[in-house]
This record gives sequence, C-alpha cells and structure tokens, in this order.
Amino acid sequence: TGAQIILANTYHLMLRPGVDIVRDAGGLHAFMGWHGPILTDSGGFQVFSLAANNKVTEEGVTFASHIDGSRWTMTPESVVALQLGFGSDIMMQLDHVLGLPAEPAAIRDATERSARWLDRGVVAYNEQAGPASRSVLFGIQQGGMDRDLRVWSAQRVAESDVAGCAVGGLSVGEPKPVMAEMLEISTPLLPRNKPRYLMGVGSPEDLWHGVARGIDLFDCVLPTRTARNGGLYTPDGRITITNAAHKHRHQPVDETCDCPACTRFTAAYIHHLFRAGEVFGLRLASMHNLRFLARQMEAIRAALDAGTFAFAMSEFDARYQPVGPRPQAANSGRSS
Repeated sequence: TGAQIILANTYHLMLRPGVDIVRDAGGLHAFMGWHGPILTDSGGFQVFSLAANNKVTEEGVTFASHIDGSRWTMTPESVVALQLGFGSDIMMQLDHVLGLPAEPAAIRDATERSARWLDRGVVAYNEQAGPASRSVLFGIQQGGMDRDLRVWSAQRVAESDVAGCAVGGLSVGEPKPVMAEMLEISTPLLPRNKPRYLMGVGSPEDLWHGVARGIDLFDCVLPTRTARNGGLYTPDGRITITNAAHKHRHQPVDETCDCPACTRFTAAYIHHLFRAGEVFGLRLASMHNLRFLARQMEAIRAALDAGTFAFAMSEFDARYQPVGPRPQAANSGRSS
C-alpha cells in the first residue's frame, strides 16, 4: 500500500497472544514479518470502549476482558513495560479516555489524570528502557471540546520529556468545524521539532486539512471499515461498489490508482465479489483504500517540498466530494 509505518494495539496483543509469545518471537517486527516502524497505542481506548466493568483509580484502570471476562489492570508503568516487551518503535502513554458527551468536571478530571499518568509513564520509560532501546514514548493531549483544557493539556504534553506529541479525543462525533477548532488551538502549542500525531482520524479530506493544521501522523480504522462495507475512495469522492451502477463497469475503480484492485481487476468484478459474499472483495477494497490514503500523503509531502501545499489542497477540495460536510479551511495555510 505504500504505508511506511503500522499500528498494533496493546490491549488486543496483551490478551491474545500475550506479551511472552511476542517477546519469544523476537518482538512484533519478527512476529508479524514487518520490517518498518511499528507504533503501539496504550490500549486505553479499547479498555473504555470494549472491556466491561471498568474501574478507574489514580493507580490505573481495572477491567474485564471482552474475550473471557478475566480481570486485568493497566497502569502507566505496565503499559510501558508491555510495549517495550512488544519491541515497539513508538509507544503511547496510558491516558484516561472518556466517552462524550460528559460533564465538564469529568472531562477535567480525566484530562488532569492523563497528565499525571504521562508523568508516571515518562519515569517508567526512563527506568525501563535501556540506553540501546530504539523505542520512544509519545504523550497524548486530551481535553474534550473545552478550549481551556485543550490549551492546558497541550502545554503539559509539550513540556514533557517525550519524543512526540499526540492529539487524542477527537473525531468522536463532534462536527468537523469543532474538530478543526480544537486542532487550531492545540497544534501551535506542540513543539515543531517533534512529530504531531492525530489519533483516530483518517478520511481523505481529514488528512489534507489535518496537515494544514500542523499534523504529521494519522491512524484510523476508517479506510478498512469503509472498504468492508463496500465504500471505495476515488479522486471524486467515495463510491459504493455494491450499487447497481458498477455491475457493468468494466474499468478500474480508479484509473489513476496503482493498487492491486485497480491494476488487475475491474469495478464490475469487485462489485460481483461483494454481491457474492467473497472475502477476496473485502481484501481488494481494503488494499485500495489504504493505497488511496498513502497516495494522498505522498501528494501532500510532494506539495510541501515544492511549497505548493495550499494550491494542492485547493485542487483536492475542488474535486473530492466528502461524505458529510466539507471541512472548513485552515486559518493559516501550512507551507512546511
């Protein structure tokens, strides 16, 4: 697909197959056969979204596995140990993820706890990671949709001894203009010499508009989830491959795309695979969407290098029709 880095999930890996199996294999790179960088998130989001009977204390979070109901505890220190055991290149702190909407007092409490957990995570990283470790730790900014909390949290992360800074807690149902506002509040406060990572955001338009607001790195389940439901990205917007319009379309989904789905198969064939319930169709669609996003990032990097980013984004916006409202323009264009 052209991806330069992949993400693995600490929560899922901790439950299955377990850190011992991964460590015995020589780490995630050897276990998965991936020789590029690997980022592992802390598992905090999955704890709060998948696991049952969560109990948050200052020490950490205790929860029941969604697989067998067994009880587990995550602390800022234990997630650092787990991710070091996995051999991650980029590790994320444990943060207190809060479902929204929530009361302002609860959002403040979770944001402040996330900052304290970051401090503990940094100490644990410095104690547990040896001088030869290639792993680095990122902090996560939170704050819900509260401007003051976003500013406070961004400043706390920026002041921390971390290698990169993430913006978390967005794309959770808020309107796109609100997400844009939170980014415009946050990213100017994060160090320009450290990667800035927008967690859980990854539509084509969000890549362009996120970069315009200072973001360097994204992750999201959207491209593959959309693909499994028959949604494929094209330069003009997203199509639904199961629609009858594609039954007799004996051309590639996207003639400009170099993915296996577009260079070897037609839209009509992929339409047939979906209608027949063939898993191969899901794989082709997933590869296509991932490659489409990788190509967007390639175009973004080329435009930044050439100093033509604002023009390139305007051309993208003029052609691509997003699902839902179009993101608003950034207050200031990014040129580097």
